[in-house]
Amino acid sequence: MTSQHSLTILPEVAAARAAGRPVVALESTIISHGMPYPQNIEMAVEVEDIVRANGATPATIAVIDGDCCVGLSPAQLERLATEHGVHKATTRDLPWLVATRSTGATTVAATMRIAALAGIRVVATGGIGGVHRGAATSMDISADLTEMALTPVAVISAGIKSILDIRLTLERLETLGVPVVVNGSDDFPSFYSRNSGLPAPRRVDGPAALAAVLHANWNVLGMSSGISIANPIPMADEIPAAEISTFIEEALTELELQGVSGQDVTPFLLKRIVERTDGRSLVANLALVRNNAATAAAIAAEYAKLQA
Repeated sequence: MTSQHSLTILPEVAAARAAGRPVVALESTIISHGMPYPQNIEMAVEVEDIVRANGATPATIAVIDGDCCVGLSPAQLERLATEHGVHKATTRDLPWLVATRSTGATTVAATMRIAALAGIRVVATGGIGGVHRGAATSMDISADLTEMALTPVAVISAGIKSILDIRLTLERLETLGVPVVVNGSDDFPSFYSRNSGLPAPRRVDGPAALAAVLHANWNVLGMSSGISIANPIPMADEIPAAEISTFIEEALTELELQGVSGQDVTPFLLKRIVERTDGRSLVANLALVRNNAATAAAIAAEYAKLQA
């Protein structure tokens, strides 16, 4: 691996970057905190293969023993999937992880920051964080949004996680000046569902047109913000919003009763929704992650052409 200070880049990724070939960064909290073993490691390997099959090099990101790793070896992926005590790391945790030589799986925000250090412009994930319901009193707002305002990386997701306040999250992204576009739909998606009941801030159709937005943002206008690209879950895999909302409300009630807070909120809610849907939400989650990885790779490939 090539290494500079605390940034370690897998040879496959370093070679792609040096040659100007497309690279897609992948977050790692879904491995350590999003799914049980062995589904988590199977998913991680499959998603990397999907990125390769669609013309880009995958770079799963994590902090391993204090090193910010851009691209993980099979042994490192296995470690994240099985080891207890792996920290869930957002941007604020990175200095502590590096200084104490600790290990953390990166959220979207931390993945964006490390990807940018490695010169990677595209991140694929499941759903982005945002404004939590009840944030007026809890002040619980994901660092994903702040990072998108600061870091020039495009994040391809199935939209804002439906356990959050999607309307307020879109308002916050607007305030932060983050471009938000939806791939191929006039409706803004809501993670498990293709429709949130809110319109797309802007619609863009297909990887080439989306890559043109990236190029305009950074190369033409010189903007330093990230870009949020919402990629609706495939129709065959969605759980309609009216159906999933019941399960979300039940999970939120249980969350309040148990007093769960902070970084434990999202994993708690997603786990409860999996239980209440008899695993259907996990199947949908896997489907949207696969779809986002393929779309992100195609966008990265088109963007690389514009930089050639």
